[in-house]
Amino acid sequence: MWIILGGIAAIVLGVLGLIQWWLLFLKALAALVPFMLLIGGIFAIIIGISSVKERAEEKREEEDAEQSTEGDKS
Repeated sequence: MWIILGGIAAIVLGVLGLIQWWLLFLKALAALVPFMLLIGGIFAIIIGISSVKERAEEKREEEDAEQSTEGDKS
């Protein structure tokens, strides 16, 4: 019950705060967009490099497996 009342109080205070400081909220939101793009780009590069390394490792493992099976046949 207390959690529900606390949630309602937080919503009411949040709405009142947004109404009171709407322009400041928009400025903060505008400042966050380039920052989030920067962080998202960094993560995309890191994930892309990791993916390329993983594919290269899988390809090396396949080649090693093929060479070992060819060696077993002869």
